[in-house]
Amino acid sequence: MDQKDRFYHQKWGVFNHFLATIQNNPLLPNSYGKKTDWDTLVNEFDTELVAETLHRMGAGYYVITVMQGSQYMLAPNATFDRIAGTKPGEACSNRDLILDLYQSLSKYGIDLFLYFTGDGPYLDHPAGDRFGFVEPRKAGVPRPFVEKWASVLEEYALRYGTKIKGWWIDGCYKSSFKYTDELLELYYKACKKGNPDALVALNNGVHADGIAAGYAYEDFLCGERNDFDFIPAGRFYGNAQAHILAPLGTVENNTTIPPQFRNGWGCFGLRRRKEYLADYLQKVHQAGGVLTFDIGVYRDGRFDPEQVETLTYVGTHQQDA
Repeated sequence: MDQKDRFYHQKWGVFNHFLATIQNNPLLPNSYGKKTDWDTLVNEFDTELVAETLHRMGAGYYVITVMQGSQYMLAPNATFDRIAGTKPGEACSNRDLILDLYQSLSKYGIDLFLYFTGDGPYLDHPAGDRFGFVEPRKAGVPRPFVEKWASVLEEYALRYGTKIKGWWIDGCYKSSFKYTDELLELYYKACKKGNPDALVALNNGVHADGIAAGYAYEDFLCGERNDFDFIPAGRFYGNAQAHILAPLGTVENNTTIPPQFRNGWGCFGLRRRKEYLADYLQKVHQAGGVLTFDIGVYRDGRFDPEQVETLTYVGTHQQDA
């Protein structure tokens, strides 16, 4: 069974935003009201707890953010430190959380996917300046930035090899960032150097009328949606496996949430009832798609019990398509 078929037959998985802006933000419940240095935060994350909970829910795969917007990364990366001028443990954690996750997940046969971005550490200075892409980002990505950023991605891909089954790369916007397939090819090839069979998706944003490919040769669709309200037209869109990613959590008038999470990304709570979600997943899978639920996670790796209960119900109320 190739990786696309494996992905399809897994039906669904879980996505976590694990970031300094969420789990290290004392104004948000994900942090338990704590703020520490990044290395301390990463060391608190219990990969065994995460793997056991995912197994109990019935998830086939797990996706986690390596970084998003800032300089803080889930694992050491000498290429990043060299370009950004940071010291080990300062931006890239000393702990290799990615390797630890793989080791914990593999006990249950759960695949590991990683989230990366196409806009680098634009929020942090001088790191973002040294990579060469900061506000105003709508000026477009210069090729030297993409080459530097792809070299960071390549170090991770080569280190983990076949341990990583897929990459979901955000911020590859063709309109606002002026990405082209020629530039996106640098990320695609970097991922494939580590594992030629890894699935790669490059996000060109939310599509009001459905889901679509962001890159001509990508292996699965990013499928970013803000709710569970769209059924794929078939299993493949060109060469890409149909896939949807949407947030299960909600946020109501909470101005402490970073702007990019105002639609409920990384949050606790439920935007849909468990019966609706079980039926929705069944319809997505029967249409040929795969569904990823973005859920909230605490700084120690504990999930929201309400979301766990809901996804456990969803996982146990499925029929073979």
